[in-house]
Amino acid sequence: MAICDWPSAERPREKLLAQGAGSLSDAELLAIFLRTGVKGKSAVDLARELLQEFGSLRALLTADLTAFCKPLGLGSAKYAQLQAVLEMARRHLAEQLARGDALTSPDLTRQYLLAQLRDRDHEVFACLLLDNQHRVLKYHELFRGTIDGAAVYPREVVKLALSHGAAAVILAHNHPSGVAEPSHADRALTDRLQQALGLVDIRVLDHLVVGDGHCVSFAERGWM
Repeated sequence: MAICDWPSAERPREKLLAQGAGSLSDAELLAIFLRTGVKGKSAVDLARELLQEFGSLRALLTADLTAFCKPLGLGSAKYAQLQAVLEMARRHLAEQLARGDALTSPDLTRQYLLAQLRDRDHEVFACLLLDNQHRVLKYHELFRGTIDGAAVYPREVVKLALSHGAAAVILAHNHPSGVAEPSHADRALTDRLQQALGLVDIRVLDHLVVGDGHCVSFAERGWM
């Protein structure tokens, strides 16, 4: 049965408008994005098959072009649309964070860094540059490495912070393994960066390690 023949309260679009996006299942949300199904399958049926094939909504959203276009009904146009939606979500979080204080919005800071870093297949080291009221000036990715790690040079971090007039920074990097627990090397690096930035009166407020769906905060561990 086509979705247009379903009871109004069960149609994904009408359900979203009446109850909000949070009331929809992953398949229903994906069906709204797909808009149409294929011969013999509604958009919801197709969405369910895609989620089963990829294993999860996240796996579908982070698939590369080749993997995304392989299933029936998906092509490069849909891939481009999806990437645009994901980038809009990241920019929305960035704008929210830029309007507030990074220290009084720790959950938003985590969400933003998770959106930026959690799905990378290589290690990325980044900084949130803050003004003297701890408002975000800029997010910048400095170093990218292999899955085994990234070489981080304190002088480059200092240079970046000074060039933007930052009064403080929040450091962040991801663990592609998905395990967010900081290593001894992570702690040693943080100490070196604190010392280097301290010489030019720039505070390191936190270092967040991004794993698979969660972050570990050095500040909350009492390491800062």
